[in-house]
Amino acid sequence: MKSVLCRVPGIMKVNIAFLLSATFLFSCSKRVDDPIAGVNNPSSLDAEAGNWKPYILASSQEIPVSEPKAATSAEYKAELQKLKETVAAVTPRQKELVNYWGAGAVYRWNEIGRELAARYNTPPASNQDGKYPVPDPANPLADPKFPFANPPYTARALAYLSVAQYDALISAWKYKFTYNRKAPSKNDPSLVAMLPVTELPSYPSEDAVVAEASFAVLKAMFPGEVPFLEQKLNEHKNSRLWAGMNVESDVTAGAELGKAVAAKVMARAKTDGMSGANNQAKTAEMIANAKAIGTTEPWVSQEFPARPAMLPTYGLVLPWNFAQAEIATMRPLPPPAIGSAEFQKDMNELLQIAKNQTREQSRIASFWSDGVGSYTPPGHWHRRAANLCHDNSFSEVRTARTLALTGTAIQDAGICCWDAKYYYYYPRPNQMNKKIKTSVGLPNFPSYTSGHSSFSGAAAEVLSYIFPAEKERLDAMAAEASVSRIYGLIHYRFDCEAGLKSGHKVGEMAVARAKADGAQ
Repeated sequence: MKSVLCRVPGIMKVNIAFLLSATFLFSCSKRVDDPIAGVNNPSSLDAEAGNWKPYILASSQEIPVSEPKAATSAEYKAELQKLKETVAAVTPRQKELVNYWGAGAVYRWNEIGRELAARYNTPPASNQDGKYPVPDPANPLADPKFPFANPPYTARALAYLSVAQYDALISAWKYKFTYNRKAPSKNDPSLVAMLPVTELPSYPSEDAVVAEASFAVLKAMFPGEVPFLEQKLNEHKNSRLWAGMNVESDVTAGAELGKAVAAKVMARAKTDGMSGANNQAKTAEMIANAKAIGTTEPWVSQEFPARPAMLPTYGLVLPWNFAQAEIATMRPLPPPAIGSAEFQKDMNELLQIAKNQTREQSRIASFWSDGVGSYTPPGHWHRRAANLCHDNSFSEVRTARTLALTGTAIQDAGICCWDAKYYYYYPRPNQMNKKIKTSVGLPNFPSYTSGHSSFSGAAAEVLSYIFPAEKERLDAMAAEASVSRIYGLIHYRFDCEAGLKSGHKVGEMAVARAKADGAQ
């Protein structure tokens, strides 16, 4: 139901330093319209999901949830009567909101997260002194707004969002099937619910769990959007009452559980290294290292005035699916020596495209540009994952698992990619030949390897495992996303091939986790 303007690479962050690392990009103003999602009716309850492996919680029972009142109690009967009165008084606007949230709690909050990323994906402009002002998290709506949501930031924000939703839901599932309180309309047949009712126990409310967990993550990532997020939070929780799907105690218990899980997830965020991801003092050392290992002409900003490199130490951020020490071991082999035959071959390819770009090449470059004002490549792949879950009628908990696996793999791929970028500090094509003018923006960080390729390879690897019937299509999407950066004259072919390979390798690590998480 949302539409997004396409622009350049960007990602949001709750960190001042991060904003210095802007990417100046220009691009089209095309609209990407999401199809209208109908009400989700899960094909499975996933009754054993309370036993699946969490990311942050020690177990699904780490946070206690008290036993609800019995269905025969006076308290519960009073709740049922109040619920029937609420349903009878529902307005047309409230019915619209019931249907909107009926598409899926995880689905809708992921959509909201992507839209916020697009809204804030605007790099700061230079001031009269030729400096790039840093957005202020204490005053997030001042110019420039905080955060600047570039691809690494968006990848991280959506990963935390999905992990919080997943851990909160497997905990909710554990208590649902422990207490086994039936849906209100099954306890009182005179109550007619507005959404499909299954045998899934109603306590604690899965929607309230997701709503509060999502709100906690997104308000930290986008502090200027708290009023908007509060509106969505209240709409979502109330929609379950308007629809006759939950009594108030279901919603209250779910809300408290969601808050508690999100607090533990965000404790990790505060110590994951993101606060140091824009350490500009490290760039001199990185350039010296790159020269020592053979990069004869290190990358430099092609903007005027020169913009600080984007997130030079993002490669030190804590990954999800493997140990931090493994990042260096996963680093791709060095790119071709500048001036070598292999380098010249790929440079000649770009010169030929610059001279005679086809309509199809231009279309592909534009479609995958995912630049300023878009929700970036990580958001593009989250959208694909969410739609696949909805199309396949996944339960809330299985949708959350899919997005958590995809999201953590995407962020891990970005961490590995940024490690390689600033290890090799390789120049972009337009720095080496002024005849090459990019058609989809000018990223403000080194060339090798391609971020689009890395993100896409990781996402395709995970989603192909979860949706094997889609593997051919997903692999083709990843390959097209990768080659789009060649057609956009932003990357050499060797950047893209190495990035795609690295992304698939990172995705395999997430698949290994999936095979051992108990959800098979």
